[in-house]
Amino acid sequence: MATVTAAQIGAAAPGTQTIENFVGGALDDAKISPLHRRIIGLIAAGYFFDVIDFTVFGSLVPFILQSKFATGAEVAAIGSATIFGLFIGTCGQGEFSDRFGRRFIYQFNLLLFGIFTILGAFAPSVTLLIVCRFIAGIGLGAEQPLAFAYAGEYSPKRIRGRILAIVHFIGGACVWPIGTALVLLFGSLTTTPEYAWRGVWLVIGVGALIVWVFRFTLPESPRYLATHGRGQEALDVLGKLGIAGPTQPLSTDAASNTKSDPFSVVFSKFPVRVIAGMICFTAFFGVAIGLGAWLPNIMNGKGFTITKSLQYTLAMNFAVPCASIFMMYALDKFGRKVTSVCAFIAAGLMAMVFANAETATQLMVAGFVMIFFVQVAGNSMQIFASEVFPTNARASGFGWAAGVGRLATAFIMPTILWVQNGWGLTTVFACLATLLFVAAVSVTQLGPEARQKSLDEIAPPTG
Repeated sequence: MATVTAAQIGAAAPGTQTIENFVGGALDDAKISPLHRRIIGLIAAGYFFDVIDFTVFGSLVPFILQSKFATGAEVAAIGSATIFGLFIGTCGQGEFSDRFGRRFIYQFNLLLFGIFTILGAFAPSVTLLIVCRFIAGIGLGAEQPLAFAYAGEYSPKRIRGRILAIVHFIGGACVWPIGTALVLLFGSLTTTPEYAWRGVWLVIGVGALIVWVFRFTLPESPRYLATHGRGQEALDVLGKLGIAGPTQPLSTDAASNTKSDPFSVVFSKFPVRVIAGMICFTAFFGVAIGLGAWLPNIMNGKGFTITKSLQYTLAMNFAVPCASIFMMYALDKFGRKVTSVCAFIAAGLMAMVFANAETATQLMVAGFVMIFFVQVAGNSMQIFASEVFPTNARASGFGWAAGVGRLATAFIMPTILWVQNGWGLTTVFACLATLLFVAAVSVTQLGPEARQKSLDEIAPPTG
């Protein structure tokens, strides 16, 4: 296999291929190797334990209330503290990982999340639990943007949508029914409600730390290395992926060792994309997390027992992996944009149907279909958002869009309860449906369709 030394990179004549173009093209056209599979698997595993944390919160709420550990207002504060941590972690990781690399920040965030999730499980007071959830939220917030940026930068362009959908299926979809089932298991095995919610968080924290140990084998993103003056290291990683090195010397340009500020790149060159992303993420997280947190409690208020409410929620949550399976086909067949727009509109319509459901069967069917479309819409959109910013600002662009969306969710969660108490459930779902319709329009402003296109074609690295 031919290689190029660090001295040769930059010594080529003008007009020859640049190091970042060679690396990007090689990754775009690569065949899937064992290292590809290990990288995707470890990314999905870390994502699994992060996502399961905030998906189970709604199922834990009845146990926290029943144990008398916290009041309704304090539970809302616990949830909001996590969301505020998510906002800081989501926005901050982009600035750091776009400057200093994906790998180090990726490991640090999972360590932070795992440790403080375990500490939160043993918290003796509401105040300490709020502090632990806030810090765990910082680590939790950094995981998702990096998961999609990291996996996307390794993926061949022809199947990038499918690979990112697989990451979501393992790490972001299967966790919904598994998380609810985990809560049901602890609720049935433990003697008190307090042991149930503490035990679930303990298992999640320990699982995250186990994945953290295995992720030390992850290599840095070659795209990041190529755009930050570490061309030979990028070629070395390509060799481990079974990709042949260049046969001719490679040149460099202003983007081959970029010193640009990711924040400045995002907001000066891609303001429309990042603002559109903020609106889309606000709608997605507002419905998926905000509503999901209160769903078991809402059903409990309709007269169902806690166990029945969780069982119905579990049945509805099977819509999430179904949505991911559909995305594996739709994203590379129809494209990110059309899939997300149609699903956002359908989700808004189903929200109104769900609000007017009365029987248990109507609730489960309408809830299943609503959650299916919400997940297809939101996750197609976030995969799209991870592709529309350049390598030297990819995590930052995605991070700011997702971070503001998560911050908005911190206000949406208590607002849902406030609107429900003041105007009823129909008004809650009418507001959420309106938000989903606005998101459908915003998706069209995220950028050019990314289906089977090179990442550098969608947004070239900037100097």
